[in-house]
Amino acid sequence: MDNKVLQVIAALFIPPLAVYMKKGKIDGTFWLNVVLTLMFDVPGILHALYVVLM
Repeated sequence: MDNKVLQVIAALFIPPLAVYMKKGKIDGTFWLNVVLTLMFDVPGILHALYVVLM
């Protein structure tokens, strides 16, 4: 299975994990995604998909 496919699947279910998988480190983008996911799941998913696909 391709790594990008795995990242998209992770973005749908565990958005911060997908951001970590893409970036490979815990930085501001990761923490932004954690906050968005805690506020409501949909913004976190959209942000994770944006990070993974861009």
